[in-house]
Amino acid sequence: MTDQQILLKTLLKQRHWQTYSTFCKEYDRAAKKVDPSLQGGYPSRAQLHRWLTGELKGLPYSDHCRVLEAMFPGQSAHELFAVNGDAVPAPRGEPQPPAESTPTPQLADITAVFSSRSAFSSAYPASELFGQAKEICAAGLSLNVLCQSYPDHQLKRLLESGTRIRCLFLDPKGSAIRAREDEERYTDGTLTTLTALNITMLTRLRDRLTPEAAQRLELHVYDETIRFNILLINRATCVVQPYLPQARGVDSPTFVITDNTAAEGLFPVFDQVFNEMWERSRPA
Repeated sequence: MTDQQILLKTLLKQRHWQTYSTFCKEYDRAAKKVDPSLQGGYPSRAQLHRWLTGELKGLPYSDHCRVLEAMFPGQSAHELFAVNGDAVPAPRGEPQPPAESTPTPQLADITAVFSSRSAFSSAYPASELFGQAKEICAAGLSLNVLCQSYPDHQLKRLLESGTRIRCLFLDPKGSAIRAREDEERYTDGTLTTLTALNITMLTRLRDRLTPEAAQRLELHVYDETIRFNILLINRATCVVQPYLPQARGVDSPTFVITDNTAAEGLFPVFDQVFNEMWERSRPA
């Protein structure tokens, strides 16, 4: 492929619909108008990647074509999957957004890198990360970003308003957390105590929720060698930290990843890591 793009990809960028979750939402909105039975029939992440990279031979199934043409009035399916080398005019009545530069291939979908967790926290305060969240998935050790950096009453507000939160702690009764304490040279059970405290804090919070909201707060533990701290927000933003040998988690580099539907990107990788860890875990 050259630097030319499939027209569909260009139009998605213009409308800021390039994340997979946003694309699916807009697809369903158009499908409802075309035929309500087509809702939920959006392509998989891998299928969408083939659509946008020109790997698709011919056109998608006719139902997909009908929905795409409803998403982009005035464009036929043949035009949407044609290679477009020039700037695409914005639809009438809409301002022309500024041209976007081609992302550096080596960065994939990484949008920010910080030398430490504290540097990340200064740029991305917990209040901004979680303020409008509808889904939060967190896996790591003690999950301080949720339990210590975000007030209880704000967590309660999120849960009561419909937010789903899944927390995966390193088991304070397991062998992996003791191994990590040895590696970080803690001799007083610091990590074990802090993790147990954070689990208790969220358990007490859950006890104060309505039954419906309580079901949306899930607390699990796992007992495996800790490799990453993973935070997924709204299935669109991922924050990842590796756990380095003999270094505290707060001293580890932090990466911010934004889902851009790229199959070769890192977002699907860490999304899968979290889901597989969750499947192996048990309720706290």
